[in-house]
Amino acid sequence: VRPDQRVRDVVLEMILADHILDEDLIHAVKPEPNNEIPQAASAHDTFYDFVSLTTETLHNHIWAMSDRGIPRSLRMMEGFGIHTFRLINKEGKSHFVKFHWKPKLGVHSVTWDEAVKISGADSDFHRRDLWEAIDSGQFPEWELGVQIIPEEDDHKYDFDLLDATKLVPEEMVPVKIIGRMVLNRNPENFFAETEQVAFLPDNLVPGIDFSNDPLLQGRLFSYKDTQLSRLGSHNFHQIPINRPLVEVHNNQRDGHMQMDIPKGRTAYFPNTLGGGCPYLSSGDDGGFEPYQERIDAKKIRTRSPSFNDHFSQPALFYRSLAHWEKQHVIDAYSFELGKVYHEHIKERMLWLISQIDGSLSEKVAENLGMEVPKDIEKPINQAVGADANVEEHQPGEKKIYLESSPKLSQDNTVFGSIATRQIACLVGDGFDMDDFGKMKKALESENAVVKLVAPHGGMVMCSKDMKHKVDASIMTTESVLFDAIYIPGGEKSIDALLKKSKFIKFVNEAFKHCKAIAVDNDAERFLEQCSLGNYSDDKAVLVNNEPKKFIEAIGKHRNWDRMEKASEIPV
Repeated sequence: VRPDQRVRDVVLEMILADHILDEDLIHAVKPEPNNEIPQAASAHDTFYDFVSLTTETLHNHIWAMSDRGIPRSLRMMEGFGIHTFRLINKEGKSHFVKFHWKPKLGVHSVTWDEAVKISGADSDFHRRDLWEAIDSGQFPEWELGVQIIPEEDDHKYDFDLLDATKLVPEEMVPVKIIGRMVLNRNPENFFAETEQVAFLPDNLVPGIDFSNDPLLQGRLFSYKDTQLSRLGSHNFHQIPINRPLVEVHNNQRDGHMQMDIPKGRTAYFPNTLGGGCPYLSSGDDGGFEPYQERIDAKKIRTRSPSFNDHFSQPALFYRSLAHWEKQHVIDAYSFELGKVYHEHIKERMLWLISQIDGSLSEKVAENLGMEVPKDIEKPINQAVGADANVEEHQPGEKKIYLESSPKLSQDNTVFGSIATRQIACLVGDGFDMDDFGKMKKALESENAVVKLVAPHGGMVMCSKDMKHKVDASIMTTESVLFDAIYIPGGEKSIDALLKKSKFIKFVNEAFKHCKAIAVDNDAERFLEQCSLGNYSDDKAVLVNNEPKKFIEAIGKHRNWDRMEKASEIPV
């Protein structure tokens, strides 16, 4: 592979296995056409009508219902290449490959309640987080890994390698790290450098080739068609952000928004008037050479029966989750289906969820005030072509080829670092500078971001009569925008905080979301006015502890052991 020659696009398991259904998926999830409601949401009847009739969606959908669907940061998201590509070595031998991006900071998420509130408190939360991290020099980083499978092992597994709704568990094929990506600069103009980017899955470097993945085959057509409509011309590759690293020689000289001035009188091959240039590039010269795959079969428009396993992998995913992750999935399904009006759609979804996990469906049904149906109207899968045999496209029996896949759980991700974590320091005039200074120094030495939240904007005075700039007044911010809370001592400061009821809500909400909270000296008086109950055994509520303990608690992301108690907090 020679990445110096060209640009490789990894267009980030998928909700569909065949591109032919893409249009229907988009129409179903978009706002309903009669009233254009809801905006930017999947919790409505047309989407779940489609999902309940298209069982291949279930794996991707349970991922969306899990914590994976509500990341703490774009910098804490794991990227899975949807498709199976080929790696071709110098001898022309093919191996199947799946690409992975592993975030250096680990995979972390917020809670469902937080996600809803973040959307209102800061609709630019994720963009701002990414921008500020890069701007401060805390560059986001991912490791590039590959799962490589010999082509002769194509039928070795209980799932089809070419099915984009499936993943290959890392316990079966480990991910080998081969590189990394660091985002070290923000755009100077967001439209020019980001909005105009034209991703194409057919942008390949030599040594990588396509597989017969049916979704990939559709994308190879549709992405270019999309860029033509988005960017208005066949010459979109000449926009600065899309220009290849190497010079392009071809006979495409015209079209709207031509940005080059091609020279010479020939724009065809073969020719003599231009000295034979440009001419076709051979494989030895870096030209694209498609893999010579031997096929002894009829070419027909259908999918292999091996694509029909629609329950095994969502069941594996759910079994692999920690108890707190499972509760979040239950809550998410309950929320989404609670927004669906038609009973028959909810009943159908409950039955499908029961095929994934009986306990999951029972708990969701309880929250909906319903019972899990024992059966549903057949056929189960109705996303079948007009001339296809319906029975040949029905989901098969659930298989258990792995009891669990620990790599799928965020309970087993990277912990420890508090770099770029946002710490709200709640202060009023007269806050204890010794407490604050000691904690601030320790947190910033670990590259955390400490922000002063006060009853008012402007400046706030500490116990040593020094002024400090307020980062946010309590009126303009919310606890959901922070990872942890620290309250230094100072009698006057605590009195000021207690006069603003939103500070109590701020701490109650952080406790509800299982975040770390630390107080020093008389700041414990503030905690006693909150609704935390007995927190003496809570390993993430720290009173007069060394900063090191607070840093360790933040580094664990959340104290999920608190979740059951936290659910009783009245915020």
